[in-house]
Amino acid sequence: MQRRDFLKLSAGTAAAAAFASSAKAQGAVKEIRIGYQKTGVLVITRQQAALEKHFAPFGIDVKWVEFSSGPPMMEAMNVGSVDFGSGGDSPPVFAQAAGAAIVYAAGQPITNGQGILVPKDSPIRAIADLKGKRVGFTKGSSAHNIVVQTLEKAGLTYADITPVYLTPPDAGPAFANGSIEAWAIWDPYFAIGETKQGGRILINARDVTKTNSFFIANRDFAKNNGAILQQIIDVTTAAGQWAEQHRDEVAKSLAAITGVPLDIQIVAANRANFVVGPVTDDIVTTQQGVADRFHKLGLIPKPIVIRDIVWRNPAA
Repeated sequence: MQRRDFLKLSAGTAAAAAFASSAKAQGAVKEIRIGYQKTGVLVITRQQAALEKHFAPFGIDVKWVEFSSGPPMMEAMNVGSVDFGSGGDSPPVFAQAAGAAIVYAAGQPITNGQGILVPKDSPIRAIADLKGKRVGFTKGSSAHNIVVQTLEKAGLTYADITPVYLTPPDAGPAFANGSIEAWAIWDPYFAIGETKQGGRILINARDVTKTNSFFIANRDFAKNNGAILQQIIDVTTAAGQWAEQHRDEVAKSLAAITGVPLDIQIVAANRANFVVGPVTDDIVTTQQGVADRFHKLGLIPKPIVIRDIVWRNPAA
């Protein structure tokens, strides 16, 4: 046998083995459970039924589970109630520090669509004016990170504010009725607060720090179903590429799935980033900074190493 023939045979055998392994894994999975929030690429993926269409030939169903924020999604993922989902930078940090069974599966840089709001007539005009004020946000969320880094930028400490831990559905009314004096939040709630609840943007997250969003998977699901996980990422990536070029249709899809009014979702869609990619070294470095900052402040009980739970496709 000549060398070129051997190489062809070897390549064919490897491809067949990979396909067989994938088919075997898919045969063991009957349902994929996806956690999502009221915005982002996964909402588009659901609206297009992209995952359902992809996995139907393999006899795999897709179940969608909505969450108001990342922390409860991480809890569900830890216990195996959710296989895959997306969230901001802080939830996986808190989850990893608590020993949760999760891995980073893909990354998504965020350039806009989150920040800190104050009432339009508020005397708060600069970050320094937050001192002594009640600031509402979801504990362990990406908004938590924005608050911490915003305070640092102004030379304030976490102790200089009164943090009020609220979920987005509870924080909105609290902001509207004056129970909190500032609200750190992400879209579409950021847009709701700005356009419907009399909010004024005090700071955009992009003016404070680099932020990332992540696609997270249950650790055992990733370990046992790597081929399926990669296909989920690939389908989601394709949905994100489509969304980047069709923002008007994205807004309509977001409104249809979430029930958030179209005018709000137009604002959110036009300033969102839908590009999905690998968890790069730069993203890991940025995320490690988030983890180190939270540990320094005593918000997580121990130091963690982000790279330890970054999933790499063994077939890549």
